[in-house]
Amino acid sequence: MTLKPKVGLAGLRYRGGGPMLVWLLHRISGLGMIVFIGLHVLASFAYQQTGSNLGRWIDDVYENNWFQIFIFFFVIFHTLNGLRIIILDTWPKLLQYQREITWLQWLIFLPVYGLALYFLVLRGLGLGG
Repeated sequence: MTLKPKVGLAGLRYRGGGPMLVWLLHRISGLGMIVFIGLHVLASFAYQQTGSNLGRWIDDVYENNWFQIFIFFFVIFHTLNGLRIIILDTWPKLLQYQREITWLQWLIFLPVYGLALYFLVLRGLGLGG
């Protein structure tokens, strides 16, 4: 008698709560960074190989302040959440404080992201360097 593996989409079902939201945001932010890096590579390739305006147009897309607001969110969140995961994997005894460490992650994320947004807005208004 062999065991049948229970493989399906049940693991993707939303279970609610903060941990599931952080899990989902980590995946979305990773995909967002992949899109940004892909656009950057595509723009460089198009600009250097063809000399067309396609590369410049893609540069204009990801240099747009609205696009950068999302990229800053993705990179900062993904980094801090990755550090949280590394800490919990390195010191498993801290798993009992996972909720508190997640709150600490958000307490660090909000001012750092707020500062990044502040400088983006200043640059968008032409007041910053």
